[in-house]
Amino acid sequence: MEIHKIDNDVSVAGQIQPDEMGALAEHGFRSVICNRPDDEEPGQPSWHSLAAAAQEAGLEARHIPVGGLFTIEDQAQAFATALKTMPKPILAFCRTGNRSSMLYKAVSN
Repeated sequence: MEIHKIDNDVSVAGQIQPDEMGALAEHGFRSVICNRPDDEEPGQPSWHSLAAAAQEAGLEARHIPVGGLFTIEDQAQAFATALKTMPKPILAFCRTGNRSSMLYKAVSN
């Protein structure tokens, strides 16, 4: 898993698998935000499986999908709220990390 640190509180990554949540907790992350809609492509882990694995690893988790019916503009407020209220550091992820980075830029300007 390739993680890109944006600032001291937020990093982004491509798709995370449920079995990687424990390693994220061991690396010090306290929260994860999934910016990928369910069923975007075959074989993608469901939000339900990701959230369950995050909870088991002691991570707070939130689903703020971007894509399909949800644009960055639609989800910017929810993402900003998550960044303010979730325990830090936070890892936001999507298929490649690009949407998560774009969401961060949209709320940090």
